[in-house]
Amino acid sequence: MSDVLIADDSEFMRNLLREILEEDHNIVGEVENGVEAVETYKEANPDLVMMDIVMPIRDGIEATDEIKTSNPEANVIMCTSVGQEEKMKEAVRAGADGYITKPFQKPSVMEAIEDVVPS
Repeated sequence: MSDVLIADDSEFMRNLLREILEEDHNIVGEVENGVEAVETYKEANPDLVMMDIVMPIRDGIEATDEIKTSNPEANVIMCTSVGQEEKMKEAVRAGADGYITKPFQKPSVMEAIEDVVPS
């Protein structure tokens, strides 16, 4: 069972991701901005971060870059809205290992995780 950190500024999206993931994964934290994501990553050292791209204070791209710089082995899946292709390209350059598109469906979320963190 993988340890997962959820980073999304929307409480609704955090709840949705938790519902999808909690059956098969251990949720080690839920945060609402990139600064908290980096801090919580360093404390909890999860197997995977589900990272929203657009968040206040520090966005998901900057947070991913910082996490990957401190730990190149970190696994980060970006959560993006339809129409954010340019942001996705930036996220991949920052080191994102995969992405899922909102609105989430459980099969696509689980498939993205399986591609990044094989069970």
